[in-house]
Amino acid sequence: MAHWVLTFGGGKAEGTAGLVNLLGGKGANLAEMAALGLPVPPGFTVTTDVCAWYYAHGRTFPQGLKEEVIAALGRLSAISGRRLGDPDDPLLVSVRSGARVSMPGMMDTVLNLGLNDVTVEGLARASGDVRFAYDSYRRFIQMYGDVVLGLDHGEFEELLEAYKDERGLDFDTDLDAGDWRILIDRYKALVEESLGAPFPQDPHEQLWGAIAAVFGSWHSARAVTYRRIHNIPEAWGTAVTVQAMVFGNMDNTSATGVAFTRDPSTGENTLFGEFLVNAQGEDVVAGLRTPQNITERARRAAGSSRPSLEQVMPAAFAELRAVCARLEAHYRDMQDIEFTIERGKLWMLQTRSGKRTARAALRIAVEMAEAGILSREEAILRIEPTSLDQLLHPTIDPKAVRTVVASGLPASPGAACGEIVFAPDEAVRLKAAGRRVILVRIETSPEDIHGMHAAEGILTTRGGMTSHAAVVARGMGKPCVCGAGTVRVDYAAGQLACAGRVLKAGDIVTIDGTTGEVCAGALPMIKPDLSGDFGTVIRWSDAVRRMDVRANAETPQDARTAREFGAAGIGLCRTEHMFFDEGRIVTVREMILAGTEAGRRAALAKLLPMQRSDFVALFEIMAGLPVTIRLLDPPLHEFLPHTEGEIAEVAAAMGLDPGLLRERAEELQEFNPMLGHRGCRLLVSYPEIAEMQARAVFEAAVVAARRTGAPVEPEIMVPLVGLKAELDHVKARIDAMAEAVRRESGAAFTYRIGTMVELPRAALQAGEIARTAEFFSFGTNDLTQTTFGISRDDASAFLGTYQVRGILPADPFVTLDIEGVGELIAIGAERGRRTRPDIKLGLCGEHGGDPASVAFCETLGLDYVSCSPYRVPIARLAAAQAALLHGAAAAAEAAR
Repeated sequence: MAHWVLTFGGGKAEGTAGLVNLLGGKGANLAEMAALGLPVPPGFTVTTDVCAWYYAHGRTFPQGLKEEVIAALGRLSAISGRRLGDPDDPLLVSVRSGARVSMPGMMDTVLNLGLNDVTVEGLARASGDVRFAYDSYRRFIQMYGDVVLGLDHGEFEELLEAYKDERGLDFDTDLDAGDWRILIDRYKALVEESLGAPFPQDPHEQLWGAIAAVFGSWHSARAVTYRRIHNIPEAWGTAVTVQAMVFGNMDNTSATGVAFTRDPSTGENTLFGEFLVNAQGEDVVAGLRTPQNITERARRAAGSSRPSLEQVMPAAFAELRAVCARLEAHYRDMQDIEFTIERGKLWMLQTRSGKRTARAALRIAVEMAEAGILSREEAILRIEPTSLDQLLHPTIDPKAVRTVVASGLPASPGAACGEIVFAPDEAVRLKAAGRRVILVRIETSPEDIHGMHAAEGILTTRGGMTSHAAVVARGMGKPCVCGAGTVRVDYAAGQLACAGRVLKAGDIVTIDGTTGEVCAGALPMIKPDLSGDFGTVIRWSDAVRRMDVRANAETPQDARTAREFGAAGIGLCRTEHMFFDEGRIVTVREMILAGTEAGRRAALAKLLPMQRSDFVALFEIMAGLPVTIRLLDPPLHEFLPHTEGEIAEVAAAMGLDPGLLRERAEELQEFNPMLGHRGCRLLVSYPEIAEMQARAVFEAAVVAARRTGAPVEPEIMVPLVGLKAELDHVKARIDAMAEAVRRESGAAFTYRIGTMVELPRAALQAGEIARTAEFFSFGTNDLTQTTFGISRDDASAFLGTYQVRGILPADPFVTLDIEGVGELIAIGAERGRRTRPDIKLGLCGEHGGDPASVAFCETLGLDYVSCSPYRVPIARLAAAQAALLHGAAAAAEAAR
């Protein structure tokens, strides 16, 4: 019989932290804390298996669940001494989501469940505070009406604001119990008017409605978007945790807050967090009130005059500090903790591994390894490779003159510059148009997630360091400034006012998430310092990884950047990128327009010294490291003008008849150029192109070797090979050029010839092609296109829909399709090695910088991956993690 519900509380628990897949992160960690004897309000968790059943059976619950929930409620009542629906001393519960990984704010929560017209009086008597009781009831109606009944949260807010105006009141705290009673009647009238039924009074009916709503929120638009951004599988589902309420809003000896056992922005080993006196948890994370610092040290550093928790509740603070230390030691990781203090009594509501910036993650991992808490291997595995991207981009030049127009809290480090936008949808639209934007909001909510993802950075006028904007921005690696209270945002006018000036949508600002400053205009940036903890983790990674990491580079700047980031060579030099330079495109067009081979060779002779100097620069920068040069790949029509205006302009510049230029462009036009006259097909048709490029490579190798004193062994890659005969044909021209350069220069050099495997036929015929090819580089961009039959340029029109509907787990152009494209790579690698055991195997598509794809390459034993220069550190860390995990899996398999 299935076990749908697991309980916790009273120093015991049926679950453990190891059951995170079943109980979700929240439920598993509450069970673990309860078993440790920490002060955890009792409760129970409805498992993720129920979520799977719920969606598989038309949003219905499995047989037996009702009985298990009733039994769990009985145990909860026995521990708490209260009963759901008791008119004298009612049990109230929270109903919360809990996926196996943290998804802050993305799913729904219901608090104060169990209140009705009768139990609110019981709560008033039991608490001795009538105002508190009715405030809790109105909060519950508002939250339940929004989350469960589907009413707009704003409608309740409008009633509240209208009532305050009617009474001449400014703040919610000005309302007394009588006011809340009147508002509750208005709230209930709104519900009945909108839905044609009264607000539910039966606490058990309320409970089942809330459980269904929380399961339903797994498919809310914001949760779906968050899962897509963070590659969280839909099949994981969420658990639902039902827990006895404790109240931080009971009186001034009560509080609620969020704490981190280390600073999540810097990684400093110091207690960090915020709290509010006489408040509930959502008040802290929603940013509706500016919270206070937990520690005196943080209060002084912030220059705040508002007392810290350490000051106002020293006993509860001391207990919290001790619990935080115990939890970090137990989990061996920085913890993110939610707590409530009810009339001086500390209660722990949640612990989880805290989201942190990349810089903090590196510092925490290194310090824990150096303290002996973690091994170096464990420290390497603690870092999310893609998070390093936060550290690999420019920050504001300290010499820049800043025109500071506002300051807020430094919620997520790094700097960003862009146009001001006020709406998330506008941020997405401008991002798609290639523009960089800063999303400015009074406060963010989970509905803003798509705009936050599109923006370069986020600025809010409300909220603290643990607000929604701060937590989500840190998780995304976006610079963020929160709580910029001097900024006044007017959404309707599309402008903000600060420091006596008005900035409008489209104006440029720069935000500094490290200092909290907001500056007018675009400020110059500098490269990051990759030493310190970053350098330490990368050195540790290099010591354990097996695969090399190369870079895709064709300019000296790219090559230098690649070297700075630790690339082990160039895995892909796309020579066509060199032809688009303004000083060369005319000569390329001369070659294309030439009607004879002699004319083409004359134009190519002009290009030869240009290509040679390009390759000399790359070889010198790489200083003996391997450089893989791909011969010309795109179809020739890409180098010609297309519109009438462009044709006229180019013809005038070249002194040509526009008609001739138009005729040649039309002649070269193809219905499907991706599968047309390109790659090796072009080199077979025009062998003089391959000859010029090969000669440039070999002459450059001779020059660079003489200058540096280090031998150069170029790797020449022939693109789009599907037949061994194609490669043989091109190879003959390359070999002839090598012999000619050796004879002319008197220099000896070696080289390799290989191919880019980017067609299914090439993968299937890899054994035959390897008779000629000395290396394979799997070009996964085109291999994905040709395997799926999808044009990468057009795929965005439907791939998003495929992911939302669960047809594809991820964009196959971002994360390698293991089952299809991956199988072709595996076939190609195996068959190539069978023919040539020492064949060098690499991967050079965009997937070379994707950690999941790098992990797959490790399982195949590829020799290297190649990615953009700024992804090299990410790939180095990912390759180390892949080696550790693959080695551990192999050892476990051998032990069976």
